[in-house]
Amino acid sequence: MKEGLDVKNIGLRGVRVADTRISDVDGEKGILIYRGFNIIDLAQSSTFEEVSFLLLNDQLPTREELKRFQLELISERNIPHAVLEYMKMLPQSANPMDVLQSVVPILGSYDIRLNEETKEANLRKALWLIAKLPTVIAAWHRIRERKKPVPPHPNLPHAGNFLYMLSGSLPDTDTARDFDICLILHAEHSFNASTFAGREVASTHAHLYAAVAAAIGALSGELHGGANSEVMRMLLEIGEVARVKSWVSERLQKGGKVMGMGHAVYHTEDPRATILRKICGKLAERIGDQKWYEMTKEIEAATKEEFKALKGKEIYPNVDFYSASVYHMMGIPIDLFTPVFALSRISGWSAHIIEEKFAEAQPKPELYRPDADYIGTYCGPQACEYIPIEERST
Repeated sequence: MKEGLDVKNIGLRGVRVADTRISDVDGEKGILIYRGFNIIDLAQSSTFEEVSFLLLNDQLPTREELKRFQLELISERNIPHAVLEYMKMLPQSANPMDVLQSVVPILGSYDIRLNEETKEANLRKALWLIAKLPTVIAAWHRIRERKKPVPPHPNLPHAGNFLYMLSGSLPDTDTARDFDICLILHAEHSFNASTFAGREVASTHAHLYAAVAAAIGALSGELHGGANSEVMRMLLEIGEVARVKSWVSERLQKGGKVMGMGHAVYHTEDPRATILRKICGKLAERIGDQKWYEMTKEIEAATKEEFKALKGKEIYPNVDFYSASVYHMMGIPIDLFTPVFALSRISGWSAHIIEEKFAEAQPKPELYRPDADYIGTYCGPQACEYIPIEERST
C-alpha cells in the first residue's frame, strides 16, 4: 500500500479537490447557489444570458453590460460552413452527443486566438461556444432529418432562438420563457462528473475547447447527462398512469432504479426539480395534454412510497426527473435532451475551466494526478520475467 489518503471506491464523494467561487450545493438543505445567488431567485427573475454573464464574470451585469453581452452572443451564433459540411458527411444514426463532442475542437480550429492563453481570450472562447452550441445541435437535428438547417434568428433571445432553429417555427412566448428557465437550472452544479472532467483537462494546460470536449464526453453517460433521456424512455415504456404503481413496485422489488429519482448530493428535494415540476404542470395545461405530467407525478409518489417501505428512508426527484416530460412536451427529441443539457452547462463548464486556469487561490496543483493501488499480477517479489513469444507454450 502506498502512503497517502485512501479514498478508493467512493467516486471521490466528500473529497475536496479545489476551492471555487462559482457555485455551492447544500445537499442537506436543498440549496443551490450560483456566485452567491440562490437558483430560485435566478430562475424567477433572470435570463440565461444574464446567468451566463454572472457565471463567467463573478457579478451580475449592468443593463449596458447585459445588452452588449447579448449582442455579442447573437453576432457569434453562426457556425463555419465547413462544420455544416462535416456534419452532413456523418451517418444519420450518429449519436448527437458524439457529434457535438467532435464538433467542439473543430470550432476551436477556426478561433484565431486558440493558442492565446489569457483570461480575456478564454472568456471570448467561452462566449463563442455559448453562442454556437445551440446552432450545432439544431443544425445536426435538421441534417439527420434531411432538412435544411435553419439560420439563427437575429431578434430572438438565446432560448427562443434554439427552439426556432430546431423546429423552423417561432416558439410561443411562454414556452420560450419556460425553456429559458430550464437552461438557467442546468447551467451549473459545482464539481459534478463533467465539470471535473473539464477542469482536469484544463489543469494540463490544454485549451478550453479540449476541456469542453472532455466535459461533453462525461455528460453523455446515462448516469450523468443521459439520465433525462432514460426518464422519458421509462415514461414511454410505462405508457399510462394506471400501470405506474405496479411498474415501480416490480422495478424496486427487483433491486432496480427509477431513473430521475435520487441524487448523489441532495438528501432532500433538488431545488431544480421543484421549479421544473411547476413548469411541467403549466406546460401540460397550456398544450392541453396532462398525460406526461400526471404520469411523472404518479411515478414520483409511487417511488417515494415503495422506496420508504423497502429502504426505510426518503427519496426525492432530481433535475432530470421533470425535465424529461418538459422537453418532450416542447417537441424536443429524446436523444437531444442531453445535448440541450450541454448547451446550458457550457456556461458553467467554461467558468470552471477559466477558474482552473486563472484562479488566484494558492496553493494550486500543476495538474490533477491521483494515485492507485496496483492489484495485478506479480511473479514473486519482482516483476514477471518476459519470455519471448516463440518460447511461450501454447
